[in-house]
Amino acid sequence: MKTYLVTGGCGFIGVNLVSRLTRLGARVRVLDNLSLGQRSDIEPFGVDLLVGDIRDKAAIQKACEGVDVVVHLAAHTRVIESVSDPALNFEINALGTLNVLMAARDAGVKKVIFASTGGAILGEQEPPVHEDMVPRPVSAYGAGKLAGEAYCSAFFGSYGLNTVALRFSNVYGPYSYHKGSVVAQFLRNLMQGEPLIIYGDGTQTRDFVYVDDLVEAIVLADRAETPGEVFQIASGIETSILSLLDAIKVALPEVALDAQFRPARAGEISRNYANIEKARRRLGFNPKTELHQGLVITWKWFKEHTGKGVKAATSVAQMSPKA
Repeated sequence: MKTYLVTGGCGFIGVNLVSRLTRLGARVRVLDNLSLGQRSDIEPFGVDLLVGDIRDKAAIQKACEGVDVVVHLAAHTRVIESVSDPALNFEINALGTLNVLMAARDAGVKKVIFASTGGAILGEQEPPVHEDMVPRPVSAYGAGKLAGEAYCSAFFGSYGLNTVALRFSNVYGPYSYHKGSVVAQFLRNLMQGEPLIIYGDGTQTRDFVYVDDLVEAIVLADRAETPGEVFQIASGIETSILSLLDAIKVALPEVALDAQFRPARAGEISRNYANIEKARRRLGFNPKTELHQGLVITWKWFKEHTGKGVKAATSVAQMSPKA
């Protein structure tokens, strides 16, 4: 039986991963500073919670003691905020990741799985993006994650620490209420009866992957022997924001949609989706959840866990189907 440390384990992806690991019979420890995540979300799983920050070397060293595998999810994930405050993003995503790797090395951890990102690291490039592309980050968030990947590679090369970096696309699903990503933001706005704000003309594209599929990728990466490797973890499907709105209309026919457009924001790329053939071939990764199905499940979770009313549908904005 392995012992896992999940940094950021009280966050959106972390709670879903902790749930899966405990169902598999693993011992799980969580390190989280509770800045966004909630203790109550992981309490049902009976795991060991250490309240601390990855910027605190003593906290991460303590957390790594007796651990076989570290899944490093803790991060500053807000792209726009990274543009306005790059120093904070560096402290958490670059320096924090270095702290995790040093602690894992010193504690004799067997593997570190690093949560990275594809779009922000690779920047404006012709999709589908893949692992052989030269990184060209356009935000501090992308730069910080690229630094984390570089340190993972260096710790494998210099110390033999078995590291693997998983470049997550846009993840959505249960427990995402506090996320700033587009699906969570849209559903949160719908719960509060607020308009859906689109930055740009809506033709920008993303690759939406359901959280259960992403958690499966983490489990597969743990089982596979791919030290020092990087993998794109996504659905492999390009979806425009306008198409996402159409999918929400179909999945949630009882809810009124009021979409409003704003100027595009600095640091965000216009098109992104991933080629996941390497993950299919080397990890056995095969995402199964279609966007419509995932939206229905996620919306049900939002309604059951937020305790807020839903604005009844009186009129539904007609969205352009262009992608």
